[in-house]
Amino acid sequence: MNTPPIYLDHQATTPLDERVLEAMLPFFTHEYGNPSSPHACGRTAARAIRTARQQVADLVGAKNPLELVFTSGATEANHLAILGAALAARPHGGHIVTTAIEHKAVLAACQQLVDHHGYTLTRVSVDRHGRAHPADIAAALTPNTVLVSVMHANNEIGTLQRLAAIAEITAPRGIVLHTDAAQSTGYGLLDVAELGVDLASLSAHKLHGPKGIGALYIRGGLRITAQQTGGGQERGLRAGTPNVPAIVGFGAAAHLITTDAVPPPTRIRALRDRLQDRLLATLPGATVNGHPHRRLPGNLSLTLPGIEATDLLDRLPGIAASTGSACNTGSGEPSHVLTAIGLTRNQARATLRLSIGRTTTDTDIDQAAHLITRTAHTLMPTPANAA
Repeated sequence: MNTPPIYLDHQATTPLDERVLEAMLPFFTHEYGNPSSPHACGRTAARAIRTARQQVADLVGAKNPLELVFTSGATEANHLAILGAALAARPHGGHIVTTAIEHKAVLAACQQLVDHHGYTLTRVSVDRHGRAHPADIAAALTPNTVLVSVMHANNEIGTLQRLAAIAEITAPRGIVLHTDAAQSTGYGLLDVAELGVDLASLSAHKLHGPKGIGALYIRGGLRITAQQTGGGQERGLRAGTPNVPAIVGFGAAAHLITTDAVPPPTRIRALRDRLQDRLLATLPGATVNGHPHRRLPGNLSLTLPGIEATDLLDRLPGIAASTGSACNTGSGEPSHVLTAIGLTRNQARATLRLSIGRTTTDTDIDQAAHLITRTAHTLMPTPANAA
């Protein structure tokens, strides 16, 4: 029997929590009603969705569960937020602002507004730690700006943005502030009221829930234009028969976090720091990307000079890790995130993303540090070759 690899790719996806699966199972079998149906089976499904909506609302600090619209994932939530908010605000202007390190789903939605709706777009640069400075966001605004989209935590380098400071700039101007919070929600880091965001995109599979389900937080009173119309589900903002089992799973996963039924982020951060310290001590020239302190607890983006990260991973079948965002795999191009923080193309290709989660153990960390170090040393250029 093959031993499963050490899983260090929690930013790509997380394993489904068994308690989440248990909550979902009845809605695959005997609780199969359509929540829009008026009979008992439908009412049972509708109640389950209401419960899940409240559980997700509690996780992100929403005042009203009806501020949550369920989607197929964070990508759809990003598109609904960006296109929906910008198109609804079109009479007031046609300029949007985002950053150079956003997820491709956000950049694609912004570009769609440019290509098909005549909007103008400004991409604000970031510093070497991957932070967009609020002053630079402010400088990018014009009288025609209607939307700013800044991710909460980066999916490659883990850097957390100063959303509350950005909200202090956008709110007085009546500019909608959206954040892609897919990466941060699972750590309990997102509080929409505290951060002052108007829209927030969420994803269940980043917090040990099922794939294929996400949500968009929409601040009460904010008007957006629906992108998928039909039967009027989700307050008319996302038509289609709801995916009841997945929604229930999303709610269950959120509930585990709010009730402290899972390991705290401090444990994950300690494991990350342990792995980071081991690798920096044994791999000459290795450097960490992202903010040294203000980044996701489980994120470790490591550049190993002189090594192709893909070659390293090919020689490490015992470790499941990544060279960057899972969405970039196979593109052949260096990460736009890494080049935006100043890495060269060669440095970007020498970068490994290790992401630790609640299922990671001390033994996993020790074994991974040993395997990565041993394998990396076989790939490092000798002093003669380096010269």
